[in-house]
Amino acid sequence: MNRPGAQNSFDAIVIGGGLVGAAIAYGLQREGLATLLLDEGDIAFRASRGNFGLVWVQSKGLGAPHYQRWTRGSAEEWPKLAQELAAATGIDTGLHQPGGVHICLGEEEFEQRGDYMARLQREAGNLGLEYRMIRGAEARDMLPGLGPDVAGLSWTPYDGHASPLYLLRALHAGFTGAGGTYQPNARVAGAACAPHDFRIDAAGASFRAPRVVLAAGLGNADLAPRFGLSTPVRPQRGQILVTERTQTVLPMPTTTVRQTDEGSLMLGDSKEEVGFDLGQTPEAMKMIANRAVRSFPWIAGLNIVRAWSALRVMAPDGLPIYDQSRRYPGAFTANCHSGVTLAGTHANRLAPMIAAGELEPEMAPFSAERFDVRTAA
Repeated sequence: MNRPGAQNSFDAIVIGGGLVGAAIAYGLQREGLATLLLDEGDIAFRASRGNFGLVWVQSKGLGAPHYQRWTRGSAEEWPKLAQELAAATGIDTGLHQPGGVHICLGEEEFEQRGDYMARLQREAGNLGLEYRMIRGAEARDMLPGLGPDVAGLSWTPYDGHASPLYLLRALHAGFTGAGGTYQPNARVAGAACAPHDFRIDAAGASFRAPRVVLAAGLGNADLAPRFGLSTPVRPQRGQILVTERTQTVLPMPTTTVRQTDEGSLMLGDSKEEVGFDLGQTPEAMKMIANRAVRSFPWIAGLNIVRAWSALRVMAPDGLPIYDQSRRYPGAFTANCHSGVTLAGTHANRLAPMIAAGELEPEMAPFSAERFDVRTAA
């Protein structure tokens, strides 16, 4: 931990200690850069602690093939990342990638999902997209206990799930174990910027580096302009219900129900535009529980033991924002609502780009300039 009032120099500073920032910091430290991770802590609107835990491909990137490629690439990177973290820290992130399904309630949902997946496959082009629309007995063999309201499933082999909390712990442990410097309770109090020269004031100290990465989630909206960047992100609330532990009954995750290694079921996928309100509502809980029971009637016999809400980090089009500052070269920003899914690419592909000092051309479609926002003053 750094001494208050001291002047400390690093090769890179990452602002934000959630899943996005921790994955990037881990990747930078592994690239050989002396990296400082500034973490505001749990007083922040930390999406990482409320994440559903999916490593998900099949619902990502319609109309945005670059996002589909980025997501697929991350799913492919995940096994290597999980193995590396386990070897370095002894922490099992709980990764399972048996494929995944989206459950369709009723024929209308099934037909709409089939059209969606077909369009996604067409847009994949040379990348290809393997999927199947599955009905009847085959669907019920794949997921025992499906209810009569289920018309069918969409399935892809790329999907899976992991533990968000174990992942966060492993990234932090891997980062510090590799020599990274972690500063908790470090809300940014000030910043001075020049090309490849940044001074960040936080936790009563000043830190300098030629590279800075803004990975503070919803906090990036206010931080970015100081660095000649723009991150027009907004909060979107999601609520989750958790059941008591039960025997292992789900062989693969779905978009709305997944079973953890501990045996509990997580139920979710609500989307609410309520600003920074972290409350919970009976209406959303009822919707989540109703869909879960229609999907698997046996869930009605389980007790709900926990419930929470968290705020997603959403751009206007729902896609990630990755940018570099023209005014202050060396400043980067990373924003997304898929911190678990994209951990593989953040650590193994984005971090090396930042270490090299420039985002590769493939990242251009992710720039905030797609919103007609100038990222340089």
